[in-house]
Amino acid sequence: MQAQNLKYSNCNMQRSMAILGTKWKPIVIWVLRERKARFGQIAASIHIISRKMLTTTLQELEKDGIITREEFKELPPRVEYGLTERGMALLPILQQIAEWNGTYCKDGLHAHDHVTETAEQV
Repeated sequence: MQAQNLKYSNCNMQRSMAILGTKWKPIVIWVLRERKARFGQIAASIHIISRKMLTTTLQELEKDGIITREEFKELPPRVEYGLTERGMALLPILQQIAEWNGTYCKDGLHAHDHVTETAEQV
């Protein structure tokens, strides 16, 4: 099933993952959790994302009603992104994911990576 089709699924999880299913979307939402930000500020906060991928991610999040894009009619042009109420509702969930990572993925190692490392060391 294509990602676009998941948005119309009868399954809540499939519909949710259609909106949040890329690795960058939760990270962008997390960056915007405390304040609005401009494209360059978001890109600097997520230094490993390409500009093309960031543009696509922002467009998809805006289309899904997770973020807003506010254009200011000034020179030079300025655009700010911020979370909608719907986007803010995701923050407690993302906080729990971050806490889970802190508990179960110490030192940047995933449990699976640790098992593989241990097996290789023997």
